[in-house]
Amino acid sequence: MDEHDLVKKTARTAELYFSTVKDEDKPYKLWRHFDKDLAKDLSLFITGKMYAREKIPHPTRQLVAVACLTVLARYDELKLHIHAALNVGCSKEEVAEVIFQTAIYGGMPAANSGLEALKEVLEERNEDK
Repeated sequence: MDEHDLVKKTARTAELYFSTVKDEDKPYKLWRHFDKDLAKDLSLFITGKMYAREKIPHPTRQLVAVACLTVLARYDELKLHIHAALNVGCSKEEVAEVIFQTAIYGGMPAANSGLEALKEVLEERNEDK
């Protein structure tokens, strides 16, 4: 794949996952503030190559990300991937269930923080009904 095609694939995947995330909350903007070239390289690799892989479906990939980020207590990144999970078709019930399941491995404090992140994202999206 040439760079032009990779840039297009990166843009499509970023739109699919993160269209509902405010620009100021996107890591790419932070990376770009410090190093534009490295920001581009990171974006092409993470979003254009890793997130765009077709070995598992996007909903599965995002539920895995939600589980990992919940257990690791990476709250800001978790919110991004909750948006992404919802954007690719996961239901709020599926996301909540994945977060509940992490309590076994990460403890209730991590799960509670994950559920709080889910609640905040649903409120931002006006979907907390």
